[in-house]
Amino acid sequence: MPFLRRSQPPSDPAGGDLFSESFLKRLEVLAIVSRKVFAGRLRAERRTKKAGSGIEFADHREYAPGDDLRYLDWGVYVRFGKLLLKLYEEEEDLPIYLLIDCSRSMAMGAPPKIDFAKQIVAALCYVGLANLDRVAVTAFDSRVVARMPPTRGQNRIFRVFQFLRELRPDGGTDLADSIKVFAAQAKRRGVALLVSDLYDPKGFETGINYLRFNKFDPYVLQVFDPSEVRPKLEGDLSLFDCETGETREVTVTAKVLARYAEAHAAYRVRIEDFCVAKQVPYFAAPTSVPFDELVLSIFRRGGLLR
Repeated sequence: MPFLRRSQPPSDPAGGDLFSESFLKRLEVLAIVSRKVFAGRLRAERRTKKAGSGIEFADHREYAPGDDLRYLDWGVYVRFGKLLLKLYEEEEDLPIYLLIDCSRSMAMGAPPKIDFAKQIVAALCYVGLANLDRVAVTAFDSRVVARMPPTRGQNRIFRVFQFLRELRPDGGTDLADSIKVFAAQAKRRGVALLVSDLYDPKGFETGINYLRFNKFDPYVLQVFDPSEVRPKLEGDLSLFDCETGETREVTVTAKVLARYAEAHAAYRVRIEDFCVAKQVPYFAAPTSVPFDELVLSIFRRGGLLR
């Protein structure tokens, strides 16, 4: 679990607007680039067709190499010279669930990990909504603390922003219990992306397995701050666990910091090895990497929106 100096509280995540106009512009660029990366493979790959259902026009999107030419809107091309694809709602789409950790340890870091996690979730929601996926967000610490039901349509991104703005990090972490509740509440199965620092004293394995055993398609994104890997501490200190309040008196030396760095690296390797063994895509998410670069790296590795 993460420890802090007694005189040094977690960073305040509430300052500033995470979803400013400049942030929205970066999302628009991200959505455009993601389409080019996938060359038309985003649509309907996680949807099950309804036999005999009516064909209902839903929206347009720009043509990308590899798209089925049968869905081109030739009327638009004749009138405006633009290649646009018709999107229909004749298929039953599977939701994308974003599970965001709001435990107190997520308040740590500069920027706070919770801010970084919110921006990642917002970016993934935006791209999903832009491609007519249904997205839902669930916030948890030791329990499920807030839920945004599945929604669809690009204009719903502002609803996502409002939901995320209201989240505040508090409480401990219990991945197993909170994910068990989420799985019971989710009426339909789909993709489930876990965004968390995974600092759970009970372990992360049971929670991820709940997603697997309940027939979700899980992804794991571990958020961490570089200062957690090599904290700038030295001397005799009183450290406390920011989630449990447990206090320890320690003498921090260069050797102690080296052992701590090794333990942190080993924990990350443990997470990655578990995910590889269970065929669960895993992504490391240091807060030092811009959120849009991280999301694009996920897309380029073939993750999430396939």
